[in-house]
Amino acid sequence: MITQVQSTSVYVTDQDRAVDFYVNKLGFEKRRDEPMGRARWIEVIPRGGQTSLVLTKPTDDMPPSVYQSAMAQIGTFASFIFAVDDMNATYQDLRGRGVEFQDPPSDQAWGSWATIKDPDGNVIGLHA
Repeated sequence: MITQVQSTSVYVTDQDRAVDFYVNKLGFEKRRDEPMGRARWIEVIPRGGQTSLVLTKPTDDMPPSVYQSAMAQIGTFASFIFAVDDMNATYQDLRGRGVEFQDPPSDQAWGSWATIKDPDGNVIGLHA
């Protein structure tokens, strides 16, 4: 029986820069950083979270269609959204750490919403 989502990927061009962003700016924990052929398997996770992000750098040893698809996803809207407990406090904290907000917090009919950008321009939604 499926019990949870274990991980999801975000495609990046520089894994070390991505680790710095997710760990030092967003406060995630690095769970794994292991060689995987010519690539590295790097997982980061929000403190207390269950689902990790795999910071994936596309490599030319991927099948061509996978490589092209992965490269095309860099710098677009991410396929996941981060839940936050207090949007205003999160906004102030992350701005203080130098996180770029594409859209500052706003109240919507479905809750408070904002978007941030990682160093590769991946846009990530925040929802409270």
